[in-house]
Amino acid sequence: MSDIMVNLKSFQSECAVEECKQSLLCLRSRCKGLMVNACAHAVFFCKLLHALRQKESGKVSLISSKESMGSEGLKVGIIGGGHIGKQLARALLELSGVSSQNIHISTRRPETLSEFQQLGVECFYDNGQLVAWADIVFLCCLPSHLQQICSGIHSALREPCIVYSLVTAVPLPRLKQLLSYSAILRPQYQCTSRNLRNIWGTNGTITAALQDPIVIQATCPCGPKERIAVTGKWLEAIFYAALNSCMWWRLPHQRTLKLLNDICFPEHCPICAEQKTSCPRFVCGNFVSQTFVSSLTQEDTFPWFDLTTVQMKESPFSQLLARSVLLQNHLTLFYCTSFGVLLAKSGGMASRISSLPATADPRMVLGH
Repeated sequence: MSDIMVNLKSFQSECAVEECKQSLLCLRSRCKGLMVNACAHAVFFCKLLHALRQKESGKVSLISSKESMGSEGLKVGIIGGGHIGKQLARALLELSGVSSQNIHISTRRPETLSEFQQLGVECFYDNGQLVAWADIVFLCCLPSHLQQICSGIHSALREPCIVYSLVTAVPLPRLKQLLSYSAILRPQYQCTSRNLRNIWGTNGTITAALQDPIVIQATCPCGPKERIAVTGKWLEAIFYAALNSCMWWRLPHQRTLKLLNDICFPEHCPICAEQKTSCPRFVCGNFVSQTFVSSLTQEDTFPWFDLTTVQMKESPFSQLLARSVLLQNHLTLFYCTSFGVLLAKSGGMASRISSLPATADPRMVLGH
């Protein structure tokens, strides 16, 4: 539903704020911007893993029956049914491609989530059960509750489940310590501008914002580092997490690279058509050290990566991202088109489109 007051500024709450306190409005915009970014990046990560499953779903001979990705699709769990958990659930339901039956929410008051139960989302209060079931678990609780929650779920955590934390004020090393687990993602955001209202606004829903081409461009992890931006380590970590998923499915490393290349780099690429170049292609050395590459046989999988190490230290992929503008441009295209946003040529405006085109020592693997 559209906001009928969007063009009637005298009816909007901002107009009632005294001029001397106008600067405080940036706090509300910052909060909205952080929520939009957090939901956008969570949705994109789910889209990436979901796309990998869809791309490889017919290759059952490569996957053992016990660890098969199966026809049920990606299973997403959310711990916390407060404001953040609800916003994330709405975004996932509307934009991620994950079915409502594959989204579960664990919260102390599941009776307050009738909105989601009516859509087919299973809501209950059993964090251990949720973690044992899910492929990805989003932590959306208060920082004061985190230690108790981690204590309750760490014994149920098993690879390849990925813990994705949206809890502020709790750094990655502390999360690793609390969970005794390494498959953890924690995006970190930097706010570099006070003038946020024109980008995120304060009215409208998160899901509505994520259907605005300008907002999608602003949340792109490879875009200009303005306003609110996720650090580059998040982008690295989600690709290493994707490699971990393929390793768990027992896919040979060359098959894994082909899947990523097919998903990330379209056959008819507008960037390459305009610049008369070829799309970049991922190779083993983009993710592991040359020493490790030389030890791989054709049937070997990628190793299991410690995602906490990836986010705290330099990796071959971080070096590649830093030096390759072409790769950055292609990943920007991939990110935006995954939300149905078509990028215009330089100087033009973006628009929506109707269709979308074995565990190893991390120091050895990543070259440290």
